[in-house]
Amino acid sequence: MRAVVQRVINADVQVEQEITGAIERGFVVLLGVEEEDDINDVKYMVDKISGLRIFEDEDEKMNLSLQDVGGQVLAVSQFTLLGDVRKGKRPSFTKAARPEKAKGLYDEFVNQMKNKGIPVGEGIFQADMLVRIYNDGPVTILLDSKKLF
Repeated sequence: MRAVVQRVINADVQVEQEITGAIERGFVVLLGVEEEDDINDVKYMVDKISGLRIFEDEDEKMNLSLQDVGGQVLAVSQFTLLGDVRKGKRPSFTKAARPEKAKGLYDEFVNQMKNKGIPVGEGIFQADMLVRIYNDGPVTILLDSKKLF
């Protein structure tokens, strides 16, 4: 499972010109599910993202987590995070999970975040989405549940 986590002051996602999810201070999480992923990958991502200390404390050091600041998450499924362009210039998505599996694990990610008391806004799975991100910093973190980077 891969994620791009962006610290934001606000963000929203639109589908067919209708906002389906919006947040204030928090993280936009672009989430890609790999074919080999399972519930353990979801747990890793939820734990890592909910505890990620990239908000500044009173000394202006990145020391506070999403939970510390009462932040929110805008979760957007994004299979293109698994695009492999090592050969040629057209991405291969062979490692991306099939939609049925990906949706189940994406939904589990959202549910586990909510179970931690974190408000979550969402896009619509497999929809063509327009994501508006006001990146704060900018701060952007890449995560991989297999710890490839």
